[in-house]
Amino acid sequence: MNAMRPEKIEGTETETVDTNLAAVTEVEAGIRDFVRNDIAYLRRPAATTTSDAPPLDPSAEATVNNVNSLIQRVAGTSLAEIENLISELESLRDLLHAEGQRVQREISGYAQLSQAAMKSTRMISDNVAQWKRAADGLRNS
Repeated sequence: MNAMRPEKIEGTETETVDTNLAAVTEVEAGIRDFVRNDIAYLRRPAATTTSDAPPLDPSAEATVNNVNSLIQRVAGTSLAEIENLISELESLRDLLHAEGQRVQREISGYAQLSQAAMKSTRMISDNVAQWKRAADGLRNS
């Protein structure tokens, strides 16, 4: 759990995160205890699945059904959230890819503009130098 904790969160957000983590930890511990203590007797080794094994009493069967239902609801919600997250991440990846291509095009355009400006500056500088030599030649004559 500590790997998922943000390094620094200001003010009441830290308390909220700590409270949420504590609640999640408490629920997980409760589920572990429930499985370990309350329905552990329902687990049977694969070798004892013969017809001489007594059937489950109705309350034990109801408990198993309730646990299975709870697990399916929790897993279903989690899977839906994971699928939504994957979908959002894929959309974000596509957006970032498109923005990366756009930035590359912009940089390429600026590089071409910069090269054209350098060529123009060089041509102007060369022409000014020629005019200066011509002006100096006319003054000396």
